Amino acid sequence: MREPGVEEALRAAGGVTEPARRIGIAQPSVSMRRRMSAEGVLAVAGSDVDRTIMRSGLYGRPAVMTDLDETDLDEVDAARAEEYALLATLLARAPDAGMLERLASLRGDASPLGAAHAALADAASRTNADLVQREFFELFIGLGRGELVPYGSYYLTGFLYERPLARLREDLARIGIERAEGLFEPEDHAAILCEIMSGLVSGALGAPGDDRVVFERHVKPWMGRFFADLEQAEAAKFYRAVGQLGHVFMDIENEAFALAS
Repeated sequence: MREPGVEEALRAAGGVTEPARRIGIAQPSVSMRRRMSAEGVLAVAGSDVDRTIMRSGLYGRPAVMTDLDETDLDEVDAARAEEYALLATLLARAPDAGMLERLASLRGDASPLGAAHAALADAASRTNADLVQREFFELFIGLGRGELVPYGSYYLTGFLYERPLARLREDLARIGIERAEGLFEPEDHAAILCEIMSGLVSGALGAPGDDRVVFERHVKPWMGRFFADLEQAEAAKFYRAVGQLGHVFMDIENEAFALAS
């Protein structure tokens, strides 16, 4: 069963055709989705549906991970999925004014992740959409190449489209995740991997345990270094806080999977 927010988004958009066009995926993928991805929310938000309906955790009251016992595992996974979704959204494109306003309302706590949320909120409150757009260009696009190259293959081999990408595609095919028609970025882009992890953790994609497989094989080997580099990048101002958030979250994921071994 799809979440009420997905049903509401499809109702407002008059079916699956328009959301599929905006998100850039096949229509069956939209109609079968139980949960709306962060990127999907941003794409479909041209309708009159409030984003907090589709993803209340991300666009409403922010989820902040805390120390929870085993009875709260579902809440932990929901928080993990939303953290990955937030990172995916911020790495896919520069946030617009509305997104910056929502980010500025984030509240943190005394935990490392809570402090990273507070730093992100502060960074969002001190910038504007034009500045962040230029920053995003300098960091990830550039004239020829940005300051950072956010692809797993590049971080692991120094080149794009190498064996790490092929191994990722093999594992995604086994899980049943197919490349969307019209998607130009390779699947080892940091934003795409975070979006995949969000779907795996939430249960919208794959089977139980697939999140661990993808994390251990395709996220852990390089993404922590990428976020650490983003924290230190010369062009990073707003995105320094994104790097901090990603770095802290990768450390938490590493520790959690290690404890579960």
